[in-house]
Amino acid sequence: MKNKYSCIFSFNWNPPALLFLLLISISLFSQTPKDSIETCEVKSLPDLFKKKDSLLTIKSQINKTSFFLVIPIIGSSPATGFLYGGVAQYTFKGKNAKDKYSSFNVGATYTTNEQLLVNIKNNLLLNHNKIYLSGDWRYYIFSQNNYGLGTDIIPSFKEDSDFVLESLAEPMNYNYFKFHQTVSFNVVSDFYIGAGIHLDGYTDIFDKQLDVTNNLFTAHYEYSNHYGFNTFEYYVNGLSLNTVFDSRDNQVNANNGWYGNINYRINPAFGKNQASSSVLFTEFKYYIPLSEKNLQHVLAFWTYGQFLTHGNLPYLNLPSIGWDKTSRGGRGYTQGLFRGQDLVYMETEYRFPITCNQLISGTVFANFTTASDKDRQVKLFNAIQPAFGIGLRILIDKSTKTNLILNQAWGKHSKAFYLNAGETF
Repeated sequence: MKNKYSCIFSFNWNPPALLFLLLISISLFSQTPKDSIETCEVKSLPDLFKKKDSLLTIKSQINKTSFFLVIPIIGSSPATGFLYGGVAQYTFKGKNAKDKYSSFNVGATYTTNEQLLVNIKNNLLLNHNKIYLSGDWRYYIFSQNNYGLGTDIIPSFKEDSDFVLESLAEPMNYNYFKFHQTVSFNVVSDFYIGAGIHLDGYTDIFDKQLDVTNNLFTAHYEYSNHYGFNTFEYYVNGLSLNTVFDSRDNQVNANNGWYGNINYRINPAFGKNQASSSVLFTEFKYYIPLSEKNLQHVLAFWTYGQFLTHGNLPYLNLPSIGWDKTSRGGRGYTQGLFRGQDLVYMETEYRFPITCNQLISGTVFANFTTASDKDRQVKLFNAIQPAFGIGLRILIDKSTKTNLILNQAWGKHSKAFYLNAGETF
């Protein structure tokens, strides 16, 4: 719930959310200078609430090497009800000029549906960029709707204009523990090689719509029975080989460079309720600066794919939208909507300035998702689900270029609003 990690929540677009965006826009536009970017003094949100800095203070802020951010979380969604909590993010770098920023994020959320979501994530470049750590740790007391496998579950508008997404929903409760951590070492330039440990556990699984006595089965129950998984708990534990290439100028808010990650995970059947499998994960990001004078003009690309290359995975561990490390994929669709043995996601985003002082900027984006279901012979790209959206970005720290981000996204028969700290990708 996330560079770049932080809280994320989604809910149906409503007047309070629209008013919130409108008020922010009015207040920030009232601060907008009309000069060119070359003559504007960069301002962040905290600058609006304090006296004008001296030149010495401004210089020290720009050159600082760390930033600590705490954000309260208040919101609501059909899946969670009312939710509240907080997230803390620490961004830092070494004192050498070539050292890159690292980030460590801790968040906890509780909902009126009695869900507890605890996230700890790290993206760390240590020892002057020689050691690269990437971690995703979670503990969820969770409930979520499942919708079956493949991206063909949503019909086109022409096929069924009256289609309601929630008609597919199969509610489920479960507890989830995740510990994914990789450590990679610099080999040459921006290239790293390493390994990782990956532990996933799903317990106390409860299918709310399942009624075996009356032959009312859910997608999770049928899949689990077909592949021999316990329907109440299962585990996926493994080791991985990991390669990373990262030439981005800033992990928190990149203006240029590449990021690539290839991770091959082997999951042996160590104990009960486990099955052997192997999974290939690939991820690529590319950032193109579109202006030499204003670095806020950026065209960004993000794609990742997760592929089951051997054996079988339990249902909840299959590749699924919104379950990437940052929980940012699939804007416009609810988490877990698209799931399959293989999944490919692609997104492009144009980031642009709105105010001369870089306090507020905007974005437009589009994405698509495709997932397979081998049991129904639905292959990747047989069905593609697109989405698009717009967003506002408010600068909250000048040195790290950390933004507060508000996004509204629309998918097919779906829409969602998001609040993040740090770029989506």
